[in-house]
Amino acid sequence: MVQDRTGSEADAAITDLYAAHYVRLVRLATLLQGSEAVAEEVVQDAFVALHRRWRRLREPAAAVAYLRTSVVHGCRSVQRRRGVAARHPEEPAGHAPSAEQVAVGDAAADAVVEALRGLPDRQREALVLRYYGGLSESEIASAMKISNGAVKSHASRGLAGLREAMAEWS
Repeated sequence: MVQDRTGSEADAAITDLYAAHYVRLVRLATLLQGSEAVAEEVVQDAFVALHRRWRRLREPAAAVAYLRTSVVHGCRSVQRRRGVAARHPEEPAGHAPSAEQVAVGDAAADAVVEALRGLPDRQREALVLRYYGGLSESEIASAMKISNGAVKSHASRGLAGLREAMAEWS
């Protein structure tokens, strides 16, 4: 009977977290890896994982940080899978892109997003978490599982890379 109550509490808590943080986490994931559809999947997977682990969560107040970290790691996994797929293409090299691929490419022409995408993953993650996510240095370090000094370094290098990339657009 205790498991049912715990399951119900988990359901209610996850539902509240979902309502409060889903949109923001999808935006974060979209900025980290580019596709809103994939970002939604990454965020949904994070909520499912949190629900599975709810009973083992030491501090329910840390659930948002757990979700954010799960989203960052999920986006890294997507990037790794894309890298493997790029090294092992399934279609012939001369294949023309589909209309959807062209449309997505056109939509991604925004200069800032393009500049962000040109940065190394860790630099992009640090900048998105800081300036979009509004996280502190220590929260970013926790989400990325790196030290505060590494956050400063990645952010500084990322900003320098953005300045350089944006100089070409102006």
